[in-house]
Amino acid sequence: MSFGALSTFRDYAAAKLDDHLRQALRCARLLSGEQMWFRVNERSNSVGNLLLHLRGNVAQWIVAGIGGRSFERDRPAEFARRHPLPTEQLVADLESTVSDARRIISGLSDARLAEPVSIQGYDTTVVAAVFHVVEHFAFHTGQIVWATKVLLNVDLSLYDAHGRRLDARNAAP
Repeated sequence: MSFGALSTFRDYAAAKLDDHLRQALRCARLLSGEQMWFRVNERSNSVGNLLLHLRGNVAQWIVAGIGGRSFERDRPAEFARRHPLPTEQLVADLESTVSDARRIISGLSDARLAEPVSIQGYDTTVVAAVFHVVEHFAFHTGQIVWATKVLLNVDLSLYDAHGRRLDARNAAP
């Protein structure tokens, strides 16, 4: 990648994390406490579990794995939790973690992006780790949006009929 491309990647990755976070949290705030922890079946995750999981993933891969901060993750507990946590606690924890991740991503040098790193047992590069987190966040945000539509029978109106974002952001869908 050229230096301009790396700068664009950093900016875009941070912006997409914000976009996905905003969508996921909008959904979380629409749901009741009971709906936040509803599971269709035992093989499915609740929105609450997905928010816990997103926080764990971002913290492990970006904040700890790239940023060097200490973080102990209990990944199975993210999915196993059945006792509800307050929505605002989940929201605040995820917002704080994504904010830390954005600062870390925005501060990465071109050289650092190319460096090898080992996270969660995977040998990868910093740029690939950032890409993984953004892609992973997008995947689960889609699940959260879908669950919210199913639970509330609402049109969340993220895009207009022509595929343009309704919040007027320029990031491509």
